[in-house]
Amino acid sequence: MSEITIHAEVRKTVGRKLNVLRAEGKVPGIYYGHGQANIPLVLPELSLKPLYKTSATHVINLKLDDGSSHVCILRDIQFDPLSDRPIHFDLFGLNADEDLTIDVPVILKGTPQGVKDGGTLQHVIHRLRVSCLPKFIPDHIEINVESLKINTSVHVRDLVIPNVRILENETSTVAAVVPPTILKEPEPGVPAAAEAPAEPEVIARGKKPEEGAELEAVEGVKEKKEEKKKE
Repeated sequence: MSEITIHAEVRKTVGRKLNVLRAEGKVPGIYYGHGQANIPLVLPELSLKPLYKTSATHVINLKLDDGSSHVCILRDIQFDPLSDRPIHFDLFGLNADEDLTIDVPVILKGTPQGVKDGGTLQHVIHRLRVSCLPKFIPDHIEINVESLKINTSVHVRDLVIPNVRILENETSTVAAVVPPTILKEPEPGVPAAAEAPAEPEVIARGKKPEEGAELEAVEGVKEKKEEKKKE
């Protein structure tokens, strides 16, 4: 597993004053783990980017301004919902002799045979939860999918990682190649229902009377009016 070194300051600022630090381009955070007292931290936003702008998992060599150093991992990071900038982070201290539970990225390598035959590759699980000693934490889990054909898949039970125990359900699908979607074409000479023009409302209500029928109706009304006048 790759290691990255970052330098941070022990933070004395708390509460609402944290927004002042953020305005200065700094990010507050916390270090904790293994019965040690929590250490509030602050570091420049640019120093934090290598920890989350990556698809790999890193072990962090944390060096503080008080001269102490700690081996840890990035456990959590929070972002502002509007600016998408980091506003807080958590670093978890590691014990070299103790198993650690961590989520590791999954990377698919190669073009499946099923895709060449017209299928579609579905990447179902993007991170796998594993347990291992810190020195065995993989940067990522790489899966070669070149041999996958249509209607075949890779499950958790198919993965073997030395010195690492996968904690996911072994029947879970990690990646699969599904057949292409076939759209049913309308039969020749039969227009699609959606393309049929809508009939005017008047036509839908009944057949239009013929001209002669209209004339007879008008004359009938006139005769009734004349009879009433005679009465």
